[in-house]
Amino acid sequence: MNTGIFGAVPDDWTVKKLGFLVSLQSGESITSNDINDIGDYPVFGGNGLRGFTKSFTHCGNYVLIGRQGALCGNINYASGQFWASEHAVVVSPKEPCDERWLGASLQAMNLNQYSLSAAQPGLSVESISQLKIAVPPKVVQDAIAAYLDRETAGIDLLIKEKEGMLALLEEKRAALISHFVTRGLNPRAAMKESGYQWLGKIPKHWKTERSKRLLIERDERSVTGTEEMLTVSHLTGVTKRSEKDVNMFEAESNEGYKLCSPDNLAINTLWAWMGAMGVSKDEGIVSPAYHVYRISGDYLPPYVDALVRTPAFVAEITRFSKGVWSSRLRLYPEGLYEVRLPVPPRDEQQAIVDAIAQEREKSAGIEFALKESIALLKERRAALITAAVTGQIPLNRMKP
Repeated sequence: MNTGIFGAVPDDWTVKKLGFLVSLQSGESITSNDINDIGDYPVFGGNGLRGFTKSFTHCGNYVLIGRQGALCGNINYASGQFWASEHAVVVSPKEPCDERWLGASLQAMNLNQYSLSAAQPGLSVESISQLKIAVPPKVVQDAIAAYLDRETAGIDLLIKEKEGMLALLEEKRAALISHFVTRGLNPRAAMKESGYQWLGKIPKHWKTERSKRLLIERDERSVTGTEEMLTVSHLTGVTKRSEKDVNMFEAESNEGYKLCSPDNLAINTLWAWMGAMGVSKDEGIVSPAYHVYRISGDYLPPYVDALVRTPAFVAEITRFSKGVWSSRLRLYPEGLYEVRLPVPPRDEQQAIVDAIAQEREKSAGIEFALKESIALLKERRAALITAAVTGQIPLNRMKP
């Protein structure tokens, strides 16, 4: 057995620097204007498929390494004619290699750990070229690739099924919350037409108001920029940046950022069309490009948080956003103020908030179990790949 950084590997395997086995070349720059939802050739970036464009940079079967971003080091495969962006590293073998084995080996190397920056993670092609890789004969590479295709297929299917269950759970919960905030909790309540398509029928005793009366824009700026930085996303609403795994370019100073207090509504202007908004629970600051609103006394902030994150509300404010394509839409106050909002009595708002909390608590156990199961399956998959590409599984055990 040969001994390398992988431990003992079979005698007919070699351990060499990655740069001796393959060439690593970043793709070519492409602007977002040249990437569309449909097109002739797929565009691969740091996290995989980004969209489509009118020309291509490569033709053939390749392994791609994500070069930048929180997921840098992730492995993707591209075949045929495609465009590799500057955020993807194209792996070109210098000797015959099975690309499936090569991708699995690179995945087992956990390249993300070699990221050079915390603010905007990225990989140095020169650095990862110096890493060692265990290389079996081509016939063994083929056997490993075929074995992993078979063995991971079942695991991938289980992961897909459980992720589907998670999506259905969230879909059901979102539908129930949407019903609560626009229809109330009493199924026997007398209803009336709201007069607004996005709302439809609402309980007869509810009011509707222009959002301009209920949401008052706040534009106060930080003097020092030292307050807690808050993020606004479609997944989690408003949260502390320090509590999230957020990787992006940071400004040298946060002076002039907008102040955001507990019970303020914050909207990510750029991603409002995706639902990136919510009511803050914390004191802090947000990007000066965002918009912050104080909430009228007629409204309970937790009710507003649930309402503005419903798909129906997001679709409605998208109608009043400015821009050409969805990825370029912006929601400004004048657009938001075109929307009419339901206003239940405050005691009903509180009952709705309580019902939403109960529903989330009821489904939290199922959600946790599914996520834990998915994590374990992914760990099992990764361990299987590592064992196979480092020679820990005898070749005779890999035969069908």
